[in-house]
Amino acid sequence: MQSWINSLSLANPSIDDLWRFLPFGYLLTVLIESPLLLLFLPKLSLRQKLWNGVWLTACTYPIVVLVLPAWMMLFSRGTYLLIAETFAPLTECWVFWLAKPSMQPYERRDWVVSFAAIILANLASFVVGEILWSNGVRFF
Repeated sequence: MQSWINSLSLANPSIDDLWRFLPFGYLLTVLIESPLLLLFLPKLSLRQKLWNGVWLTACTYPIVVLVLPAWMMLFSRGTYLLIAETFAPLTECWVFWLAKPSMQPYERRDWVVSFAAIILANLASFVVGEILWSNGVRFF
């Protein structure tokens, strides 16, 4: 079975390559996801929405880029993507829910819309990443 690391590029990236990629990938992810959160997160101020765009990604991105690749180097890229792209939105929804005491009162519908917005934002960044990947764009 071809490892995920081998499928990244012809030159197998090292952990140093992944660390160098981290700030660029994080910034790109925030730039893709934040506008969707700005549009769809209900009952939050502009500042709170912007903060969530930065903070939620900061909670999951290092794990997706640094930890999971190291743990999953013997698995296929598809398996990695399935796990990483399930982990990120579910964890971000959970972290968003944990922050509830610091937010305005949320009703059930507000939670559903917020979780859908977080999942949509993650899906959008995944799709952009896959388009870049399929067109040979590598950041390392």
